[in-house]
Amino acid sequence: MIQVINVSKRFLHNIVLDGVSLEVRDGETVALLGPSGVGKSVLLKHINGLMKPDAGDVIVDGLSVPRLKRKEIQQLRSKIGYVFQYGALFDSMSVYENIRLGITDETCANDDGYCNDRVKECLRLVNLAPDVAEKYPAELSGGMKKRVGIARAIAGAPKYLLYDEPTSGLDPVNADVIDALIERLRDELGVTSVVVSHDVRGSFRVADRVALLWQAKIRADGTPEQVLASQDAAVQQFLERDLEMGLIQAEGEARAKRGA
Repeated sequence: MIQVINVSKRFLHNIVLDGVSLEVRDGETVALLGPSGVGKSVLLKHINGLMKPDAGDVIVDGLSVPRLKRKEIQQLRSKIGYVFQYGALFDSMSVYENIRLGITDETCANDDGYCNDRVKECLRLVNLAPDVAEKYPAELSGGMKKRVGIARAIAGAPKYLLYDEPTSGLDPVNADVIDALIERLRDELGVTSVVVSHDVRGSFRVADRVALLWQAKIRADGTPEQVLASQDAAVQQFLERDLEMGLIQAEGEARAKRGA
């Protein structure tokens, strides 16, 4: 379980998080929505200890992340896969070498046989052919780079997956591919996920719960249906464009069919 408890963070005079609380239960996928620059990625980085709060606490598996020592934080991060916004692949390394970096157990990482099998399995999980392992990032499309980034994040068999804008910069078709992949990994691997996004339609598709970060505070937290029904003016303003286009209703109908 992930618990964010009254977390506050500021950079100089800019208050990014102001008493933010959020809970992510085991096996759950929570989408963290909000406008660009609102602090969603900052909150994500507090969960795996890349940032420390000015006030409040972050609890993962019963451990206070800000209070962990270096070795303890390394052990915790071995349970957390992080999918960076733009993939963050190393251009000078092959896909195989990039994915191998995600294997967190040192003994396994030094076992060539294990690594070969694990890289192949991770490519399968993200719907990429085994021969993609021989390619370099420059040879991949944007959507493929995103999937390789996810493959690296799951290489260490994490309990948690943190996605930072996984569909950013993708066309609608490739965005749908990534959304479907997030759902598949949840179902097949049983991971607990936090998906940072400003893509309302995709978030309503993949998430068990949706939280809206607005002006440094959580303004909504509930199922997609509950958030859609919110009378909060900030929530309605954020959802307005997608409501007008009918995208959320369409995704809601699709969710209902999948659950039938």
